[in-house]
Amino acid sequence: MDTQSLQAFLAVADTQSFSRAAEQLYLTQPAVSKRIATLESQVGARLFDRIGRRIALTEAGNVLLPQARRILFTVEDSRRALANLSGQVGGKLTLATSHHIGLHRLPPLLKQYTQRHPEVELDLRFLDSEQAYQGVLDGTLEMAVVTLAPHPHEQLQVVELWRDRLCFTCAIDHPLANQDPAPQSLRSLADLCEFNCVMPGAKTFTGSLIAKRFNEAGLQLPVSMATNYLETLKMMCSVGLGWSLLPEKMIDSELVELKVDTPPIYRPLGYLVHTNRTLSNAARRMIEELENTRRDSAIK
Repeated sequence: MDTQSLQAFLAVADTQSFSRAAEQLYLTQPAVSKRIATLESQVGARLFDRIGRRIALTEAGNVLLPQARRILFTVEDSRRALANLSGQVGGKLTLATSHHIGLHRLPPLLKQYTQRHPEVELDLRFLDSEQAYQGVLDGTLEMAVVTLAPHPHEQLQVVELWRDRLCFTCAIDHPLANQDPAPQSLRSLADLCEFNCVMPGAKTFTGSLIAKRFNEAGLQLPVSMATNYLETLKMMCSVGLGWSLLPEKMIDSELVELKVDTPPIYRPLGYLVHTNRTLSNAARRMIEELENTRRDSAIK
């Protein structure tokens, strides 16, 4: 059972497509099919059912899936451990980040990192934070810089680097912006719930953090639209499609921050790695850069 066949198997299982798996592996589709056929011959069982255009794992495929991930994880871990002995900082670093962090937090750090370590091949992937967590857990990602989950996972080392204060906000011509509360008073969460809002998806870490605050007050968020992309949320909010909660750094002249009678809502941002994974020298240097950023933020 060779690792190339296992890689092809995982790619097809994850993408549910031979053509997309081929693109991911930089192979032709016949080459992927041949590797799968070889693996099926070795294990003595069919691994995929091909029904029309749909690809689904068979019972044997579902049994093999976690074992295949574990085998490749161990092989890659061994390779990294041996490469680390040289002390050189190079090779491939697979790093995931959310769109917001990638746009607003990482650019200066990534520029500095690539200048200091030109031999590193940076495979930067923009993913939802929840997907990035799963990628680090199953070994397809070496590390991630994302919004942190409300509850830590025992197999992950999670380090907070920054905190985003989420601001209640709306367009400058929204009714909430033009209905000033009485002097010295603040709007309540119930006041906001009289108007539609646009929010992060309910299953996202940020969305669940916001929903929790309203649930604790016995209120249901009147969500008219949802998206996982904060830049899209900002656009929808700025054109009057609803009020929202956005990171403080995103509030500009198109938006008004609303003063609301509730403690500030913060979302933690940081990096995560698998506790059982041997990190490459490239990943260790990236962590050093991230830790320096945290120290600089604390000083300021």
